[in-house]
Amino acid sequence: MKRLLIIGCGDVALRMVPHLAGRYRLYALTHSASREATLRRLGIVPIPGDLDVPESLGRLGGLAHEVVHAAPPPSSGAHDTRTAALIRALARRGRLPQRFVYLSTSGVYGNCRGEWVPETRPLHPETARAVRRADAEMRLRGWGRTAGVAVSILRVPGIYAADRLPIERLKAGTPALAHESDPYTNHIHADDLARIVVATLLRGRAGRAYNASDDSDMRMGEYFDLVAGHFGLPRPPRVAWQDAVAAMPAQLLSFMQESRRLVNDRLKNELRVRLRHATVADALAGVVP
Repeated sequence: MKRLLIIGCGDVALRMVPHLAGRYRLYALTHSASREATLRRLGIVPIPGDLDVPESLGRLGGLAHEVVHAAPPPSSGAHDTRTAALIRALARRGRLPQRFVYLSTSGVYGNCRGEWVPETRPLHPETARAVRRADAEMRLRGWGRTAGVAVSILRVPGIYAADRLPIERLKAGTPALAHESDPYTNHIHADDLARIVVATLLRGRAGRAYNASDDSDMRMGEYFDLVAGHFGLPRPPRVAWQDAVAAMPAQLLSFMQESRRLVNDRLKNELRVRLRHATVADALAGVVP
């Protein structure tokens, strides 16, 4: 049986487990001893290690036939030193993984002013976190070409699920932007993303990027209005951009400065994914308020 190593075994990765049972022997890197028992109960072999401590990654070399990398980059700097450390660790002991799936972010495209964005659009990251993600993509693609590892990249937008909705934000009355400034935003349900990762392991092309987005076509404020209406909460007040600058945290504002709509044809045609939650509205219909 093939061995699959998960880097960043969080919510989405755990949602993958039922789809992987019987196909792989599962391993997960973890820097938290308290999580090891939980991972074992789920049939995952924990591997102690920390991407920020490269010398702790010695057990990764030659371990896995395939790798899913869902760990975030570090919180500062222009480079993803964690991915660099992972590549070095995997290269030890000679045998490299055959396939590698990296969960990146759609933020690597930058602000596209509401245009439809295919995977062929040049990257133009405008935030520090997106710069680090673009750095990871570049490193992994280069490594894949030179080492013969089939690297596929998923560019992931906002992830949501029944327990990952902006309820607290709506209750707090955090404003949204007025229509003329409101950016287009993109979404994917966590369960669909887990299935997309599995499909990429099976059918992803080497050196290929895929927009891991659903079919929703909405602005950010429309998303908040939709969730508010479903749960019987007040819609967020709409404010002009200059008022938002004074009222909102910088990180939240950074998301509002980027507007794009992701084209997901590759997802459907090459990975052959059929979304179970094609739009946010479809998913909310199955959530009890």
